[in-house]
Amino acid sequence: MESLLQFHPISFSSIPHYHSHVKPKQHYPLFHFPIKNPKTHFPLHSLTQTHSIPPLPISIPQQNPNVISYSSLISVFSKSNREHQAIFLFLHMITTSSLRPNGYTYVAVLTACTRILYLQFGLQLHAAVIKTGYLNSVFVSNALMSFYLKCGFYQSAFKVFDEMGQRDIVSWNTVISCAVKGFMYDTAFGLFFDMLVTDCLRVDYFTLSTILTACAMTTGLVMEGKQVHGFAVKVGLETELNVGNALIGFYMNCGNLDGVVCLFERMGVRDVITWTEMVRAYMEFGFVDLGLKVFDEMPEKNCVTYNVVLSGFCQNGEGLKAMELFVRMVEEGMELMDFSLSSGINACSLLADYEVSKQMHGFAIKFGFGSNVCVEGALLDMYTRCGRMVDAKKMFSMWEELEKDSSVVWTSMICGYARNGQTNEAISLFHLGHSKGKLIIDEVALSTMPGLCGTVGYHDMGKQIHCQVIKFGFHSKVQIGNAVVSMYFKCGNVDDAIKMFSGMSSTDIVSWNILISGYVMHRQGDRALGIWLKMQVEGITPDEVTFILIISAYKQTNLNLVDDCRSLFDSMRTVYHIEPTSQHYSSFISVLGHWGLLEEALETINKMPFKPSAFVWRALLDGCRLHKNTMLEKWTAKNILALEPKDPSTYILVSNLYSSSGRWDCAEMTRKNMREKGFHKYPAQSWIICQKKMHSFYARDRSHPQDRDIYSGLEILIFECQKVGYEPDTRFVLHEVEEHQKKQFLFHHSSKLAATYGILMTKPGKPIRIVKNILLCGDCHTFLKYVSIVTKRDIFLRDSSGFHCFSNGQCSCKDQW
Repeated sequence: MESLLQFHPISFSSIPHYHSHVKPKQHYPLFHFPIKNPKTHFPLHSLTQTHSIPPLPISIPQQNPNVISYSSLISVFSKSNREHQAIFLFLHMITTSSLRPNGYTYVAVLTACTRILYLQFGLQLHAAVIKTGYLNSVFVSNALMSFYLKCGFYQSAFKVFDEMGQRDIVSWNTVISCAVKGFMYDTAFGLFFDMLVTDCLRVDYFTLSTILTACAMTTGLVMEGKQVHGFAVKVGLETELNVGNALIGFYMNCGNLDGVVCLFERMGVRDVITWTEMVRAYMEFGFVDLGLKVFDEMPEKNCVTYNVVLSGFCQNGEGLKAMELFVRMVEEGMELMDFSLSSGINACSLLADYEVSKQMHGFAIKFGFGSNVCVEGALLDMYTRCGRMVDAKKMFSMWEELEKDSSVVWTSMICGYARNGQTNEAISLFHLGHSKGKLIIDEVALSTMPGLCGTVGYHDMGKQIHCQVIKFGFHSKVQIGNAVVSMYFKCGNVDDAIKMFSGMSSTDIVSWNILISGYVMHRQGDRALGIWLKMQVEGITPDEVTFILIISAYKQTNLNLVDDCRSLFDSMRTVYHIEPTSQHYSSFISVLGHWGLLEEALETINKMPFKPSAFVWRALLDGCRLHKNTMLEKWTAKNILALEPKDPSTYILVSNLYSSSGRWDCAEMTRKNMREKGFHKYPAQSWIICQKKMHSFYARDRSHPQDRDIYSGLEILIFECQKVGYEPDTRFVLHEVEEHQKKQFLFHHSSKLAATYGILMTKPGKPIRIVKNILLCGDCHTFLKYVSIVTKRDIFLRDSSGFHCFSNGQCSCKDQW
């Protein structure tokens, strides 16, 4: 408090609306007791004669009013949105009379400072309080704490509290509220227990609602929150309106919808906050219809209620309903906040409508929200979701030139690049924003960037993001934890993925699904089934995604467990009451095909209660390819082509089947048909991350700046592999060319180029990590096994089927992918 004990001169130039008529260099001491000649300190008559100082809205009597009169009037002004007049009157009192402020005067003027966040004046009031001996007054100290709390100076509020000789319930409530607003939840709980033990005060509704807010804000205080609920029941405050609302918020954040509904139904008195929180709960849990039912039953609604419904629609993917509600709010002249407009823009993003996106941008500018940071981020996000990356880049560049870019805008642009498949641009922008200090690591960035790193296999950057998660305290957030676990799995780091999962303070069904998916991706079916057993032991309810993943795991087990898989598939209806979808059938058909049960797979397809989708036929096709059943393979391919006549990959699939059987004329006819319909093949691509940059390669690619070194190195690598037994398999060349040309086609596949570049650019002994956008061909698979022998390096390659780990001439897929 030493700095607060000093008196600093203050001028009226610091008080809004009264600054232009005081000479800049003329300062007036705020307090100087006793005041012998007030006019020498504050020439009031000269200020009131100027054109900008309004006369006091009262008539001051000729005889001097006493301190009680002044205090009462200052208090009235402070609580009537006339804070500046309250401060003016306070200065009038101390400069035109010998009156000294008392405790009530200080409380009244501190209230005015608190309401307009007038920090400089409040600091000097604190110094005056200390000098005049009113710091011992509980009411004055409470007002000081409230002032510091509103201004965000939490440590100063704590210091005032610590120096109080006597405290009341308001003192404790204020300091607990200060700890909660400062995100010091453990401190808030410590103060709460000290209050009960030390001062033996009876808590009130404000105490309990504040501490319940702390419990709702963090997942680590679930048990403490339940204890507070029990305490509220014990002291008879559970039915109090504010406590009931706080309890609803707590149980909603804990994911306990039943608890929320039970509390809502038991509440005898409800206000608009109660009803709104109930709508929010249903929306957040995905029960949109129930949320709308509560909304319709509400006796009173406000703009916050409409915003909750609007946000709930967006959260549940109901873009059209959200847009209709937003239009209704505009037409009815309802008050719109930046949150309202952001939600309306998000609704437009869900619709991905080009014309509507332009209208929404125009609306934002017309109503003056165009310069709002949150709205700007939402607008940029809308353009990226509508596929308008050129417009998004122009908007981003314009904001950057005007130096009005913010972290939200940078994050939106990075997410937009990632969403539209421009991963290299997303990574480059992330590095640029971080180096310029433009990108503040927030929850949105930390939940997006791990996914981006996982998509491209950027392991080193993913580890840095994980460090940022820990540094900024977001490791307790389930969504971010899930993103980090998924990232490690996709980057081939199973150990760190499991370590991250084990260290998560709380998990949800998505967390468990990611864990199972990771094992499936790495072809560790037995470990995935082990997680399934653990889920059953711990009583975790699976969802539809869980069954898709678990069924898929049965084709990656060491033993043939088709009977167990069949039983699990049947139990979906009987035990878990989940109706199998096309994806569940696709996973089951894939298992049957993997273990060679092609006839049973075909029979299962014929017995499906609905028409089989292309996913189901593709699953059967994989089994046919694996077990070389060419007749069934061709028939399956025709079924896929009939279902997906506009998918270019389907034409390529059929063409490749014709080529593999030597029917070159049919293959060329299929490709010609595809070209005539305007379809284009997605080229095979392999990439590797090196020196903080993604290096992409296509078949026979010569675009890389180091292409000469790469091709020379590849020739040497092929020669060394041939010396230890590698023979190119020209069956995988699906073009009608000479035999020597087929070998050249094989040698220059994208995965071979990427592997060569990785070997050239990394230190000996370090593993090579490659990502491929389609299935790895058989010849490249064989080649990489030999490369792992001659270079004595492990090669991790992720293709559309999962991970291949090549080590010492063997692959983790056991040549079945």
